[in-house]
Amino acid sequence: MIRVAAARRALGPLGRRLLAAFVIVALSSIAVLTAAALIGTDRGVATVQNEERRQVAERAADSAAEAYAAAGGWSGADLGPVVAVASAADARLVVRDATGTVVSSTMPAARGGHGADHGGGHSADWAGQPGVQADVIVDDQLVGTVQLTSLTTAAASSGRTVAWWWVAGAAAVALGIALGVSWYVSRRLTTPLAALAGTARAFAAGDRSARVGMRPPGELGEVAAAFDSMADEVSATEAGRRRQAADLAHELRTPLAGLQAGLEELRDGLDEPDPARLASLHDQALRLGRVVDDLAQLASAESAATSLRLIELDLAAAVARAVDSQEPQLRAAGLTVGRVISDPVPVRADPDRIHQVVVNILANAARFCRSGDRVTVRVFGAGGLGVVEVADTGPGIAAADVAHVFERRWRGRNSGGVTGSGIGLAVVRELVEAHQGTVSVDSTPGHGTTFTITVPLSHDQRDSADHGPALRLGST
Repeated sequence: MIRVAAARRALGPLGRRLLAAFVIVALSSIAVLTAAALIGTDRGVATVQNEERRQVAERAADSAAEAYAAAGGWSGADLGPVVAVASAADARLVVRDATGTVVSSTMPAARGGHGADHGGGHSADWAGQPGVQADVIVDDQLVGTVQLTSLTTAAASSGRTVAWWWVAGAAAVALGIALGVSWYVSRRLTTPLAALAGTARAFAAGDRSARVGMRPPGELGEVAAAFDSMADEVSATEAGRRRQAADLAHELRTPLAGLQAGLEELRDGLDEPDPARLASLHDQALRLGRVVDDLAQLASAESAATSLRLIELDLAAAVARAVDSQEPQLRAAGLTVGRVISDPVPVRADPDRIHQVVVNILANAARFCRSGDRVTVRVFGAGGLGVVEVADTGPGIAAADVAHVFERRWRGRNSGGVTGSGIGLAVVRELVEAHQGTVSVDSTPGHGTTFTITVPLSHDQRDSADHGPALRLGST
């Protein structure tokens, strides 16, 4: 939890990079949108102004046409209404006849004008300002033109200023939100990663209690959960290995202590080396040898994946040979042996390892079954797999023990009077998994136990199974 709190206090290098990337993207987006908004606002205001000028020019041209028609020409025409239209629009008015000669030129009163303007005074103030021209039409004849030139109005300038302030305010708010969201997202992404890194370092340094302890959403949560599950598995495996080491030390200590004590008595002359005493010491040596042999078998099984001698093999025939080799021991234990082995089951496997797997399971049955029980071995093919079932009618396995039968050194809770080191079924699992197969057990206390082994069929057989039943592989 301390590691998680520390990760939340600081972003770290990755967090700072993510934050910088988010901020750059946000600033770029805001800059582009702000520029677009300002340009669009300015152009919109200009478009509205131009449209207003055009409409005013058309009204002024209509008034000039009426004055021209009433006077029969420009001489004596009353241009007062035209001047009024221009003054209302706060625009400079220039009226020309058809030849381009200026008939009238006025300045708006708001700009200091008071009548005709013949080039002096305020003419320079209008240089470069936008103007609009409209034709004066009388009886479908062009008799002159009206030109209106306007300075930028205060209302237009005020509108632009308001628009700019609103755009600038919106950009500032958007930037603040972008910074806040970027900071939040960066922390949400980097905090689980920093916590995971800290936990991994602590776990590697020997702290087996280190866990991420947080479940962020999405893939990061899955990674954190997977790491915690891995840590639990590693801790459980180490605890199991420590227990195994203690059990093995106990198994080795007992015969070694007996051998040491007996040899010291013989050496010191406290006991005579008679056949009975030597036989007892020999039994202790045999017991020690069995423990060492079991350990050697387990080590060999664990490395079987790199030492398998795979060949095309008839699984049914290989299992039959293994049953033949163990049948005398099974009968000596008072067990009846049955077989359901008929059609060939072609697989690619190591015959010696398959033999060892079946022998170990049968030896386990001989060790735990009662006299008069029955052991039945079945071999068949199904679903692209070669299947071996070894079922017995023995006392079965307690439900609490079923999950542990393939563990090293596990002999059950009520196995005090049963010989063996608890290695045989662990060897079975290692060897079957080395063949890319599976092994499972199903047991009902008082009604027997069934071990099921599956290994893939050979490639040719799987291909024919995919294209239809070309060969009957099983028998029930």
